[in-house]
Amino acid sequence: MRILITGVAGFVGTALAQQFKLSLSGIDILGIDNFSRPGSEINRSTLKKMGVELRHGDIRCSSDLALLPGVDWVIDAAALPSVTAGIDTPGASRQLMEVNLIGTINLLEYCRRHSAGFVLISTNRVYNITSLADLPLNSGQTRFELNTSAGLPDGTSSKGLSESFSTASPNSLYGTSKLCAENLAREYGLAFDMPVWINRCGILAGAGQFGRPDQGILAYWLHSWLYKKPLKYIGFGGGGHQVRDCLHPQDLAQLLCKQLHKSPALENIFNIGGGQENTFSLMELSGWCTDRWGPHSVESVPDTRQFDVPWLAMDSRLASSQFDWSPQTSLTDILSDIGQHAEGNPDWLEKTI
Repeated sequence: MRILITGVAGFVGTALAQQFKLSLSGIDILGIDNFSRPGSEINRSTLKKMGVELRHGDIRCSSDLALLPGVDWVIDAAALPSVTAGIDTPGASRQLMEVNLIGTINLLEYCRRHSAGFVLISTNRVYNITSLADLPLNSGQTRFELNTSAGLPDGTSSKGLSESFSTASPNSLYGTSKLCAENLAREYGLAFDMPVWINRCGILAGAGQFGRPDQGILAYWLHSWLYKKPLKYIGFGGGGHQVRDCLHPQDLAQLLCKQLHKSPALENIFNIGGGQENTFSLMELSGWCTDRWGPHSVESVPDTRQFDVPWLAMDSRLASSQFDWSPQTSLTDILSDIGQHAEGNPDWLEKTI
């Protein structure tokens, strides 16, 4: 089996390639990346040592894809993966759409030409922001907690958000770009008899991630805490109570290995996350850091940023039932791995941002 991974030199792309090499026999991996992130150069030698055929190219450029040989599957892990992407600088909105939407169109055309299957790494931010912001929550000592005794919107339970949660607008420029990419992928699959899988992922995290305030938050928080860099609790009163779940990309890779060997049905969209067992708040993240490295001050900024939501955890039961899959890497193990990596790489943030 030959697989093309886009964004292969990013954190997720590299992790997927590593796990595929371990889990799939006779696998041949072709990777493409534009190396726009400084940290991606660090992964170049790692990928080459794994035997990945690495190409420098950009999915926004159809002629770059035309130079690639055919494959059996495309894993689309190339994206601008931040809910604030597209709104910070002039021209950023156009760049967001070119990468997340035009790039997907180019990949789908590549798949059509080569009769390849397509796997989209999508996001939980396709869900309606207003509905997420209005979820009934209780404020616990260290986190917001879903009030399951109140009336919950469709697609919400104590397990988190399911695939039936509303995707109506608004869902941010980023979320909209990925939702449009999902719809296009499904239509291409139906029109050209292409196998298509769509995985709406929560936070993906692990050692070696390129941390920034708007993405890779666990790596950013732990590295910043250890080396006494400024940190902020932003929004929702500035107490750090907002909650997310996280998943290690090696667990995502195990799911993808199963998907590559199964024919998709019409229902091919799945929520993929760590679930309630792997949720954390920023305050709890600070508590973990304090226990390991001692105290550090965090600034409180009460005002909430555009597109931010207080609570978001994924219900992955549909994927579990379809593929006999569940996350195997605990939040404790993820944090320990990132912490160990931070201790051995004091200049990591400077090298990768």
